[in-house]
Amino acid sequence: MTDEREDAGGPKVVALGGGHGLYASLSALRAVTERLTAVVTVADDGGSSGRLRRELGVLPPGDLRMALAALCGDDEWGSTWSHVVQHRFRSEGDLHGHAVGNLLIVALWELLGDPVQGLDWVGRLLGAQGRVLPMASVPLDIVAEVEFDGVISTVRGQVACALTPGRVHAISLVPEDPPARPEAVEAVLDADWVVFGPGSWFTSVLPHLKVPELARALHHTKAKRLVTLNLAPQPGETDDFSPQQHLEVLRQHAPDLSIDVVLADTAVVDDRDALDKAAAALGGRLVTSDVATGDGSPKHDPRRLASVLDEIFLQKR
Repeated sequence: MTDEREDAGGPKVVALGGGHGLYASLSALRAVTERLTAVVTVADDGGSSGRLRRELGVLPPGDLRMALAALCGDDEWGSTWSHVVQHRFRSEGDLHGHAVGNLLIVALWELLGDPVQGLDWVGRLLGAQGRVLPMASVPLDIVAEVEFDGVISTVRGQVACALTPGRVHAISLVPEDPPARPEAVEAVLDADWVVFGPGSWFTSVLPHLKVPELARALHHTKAKRLVTLNLAPQPGETDDFSPQQHLEVLRQHAPDLSIDVVLADTAVVDDRDALDKAAAALGGRLVTSDVATGDGSPKHDPRRLASVLDEIFLQKR
């Protein structure tokens, strides 16, 4: 592994997830390193992404679009294009609800015939600081094992899993053995750090461990592994989950995966000993810091998160 402290570009970091959680992670990480890769879940079946997926048979582009937007710079070019790709049409017609970036991504996919090449082109247009890759080569469905009123049943689809009134116990993917994107596997194996979370635990973070080739890479990489815990339970998915329960679920889905660092916001840790033990059970240590915004909302502050991540990568925390 390279010595991050001597490399002016920063460590090679791979961030896993999707949606708003990955957006928060990338917004912080792009301030820490120039060598950043997002590996994004491709199971969304709702909204604009779901419509494009069903109509055109493509990977759902929404989470990929959000990751690209997060990697835009803070200059006029970056901020303008970030707003453009995130913009949604409002109308009474078929375009209603579609995000501009989703249409742009799918257009490039159709023209180029390669999802990764298309995403790289969008990244160049946006001036994105880093690369965005899908975790699998085909669209996926998430199947959740859910308990409601003492009865276990299954729920299929990312939206249905996220909104279930029951308690999610475990997830699987359809197809069961999806092909990983080779570029994503290579990025994980070549990384200095792999970052899990924050994000919807069952529908954004854990699915990466259910893609066999990617899971093997995550287990065998020489990179250090870091988990950034959520600031609040995800309504529906992880209602009433404690921080340590998130780690216990991670361990259940990947019992042989070792974690080096667990990062938690100080305010959400109500039982330090229990969280310490849960981190140790994964082979890691707990780092706590004030990484939330100061307005009381359950959102990570990019500057605070970047600061503590930088210290962890430099072995100062």
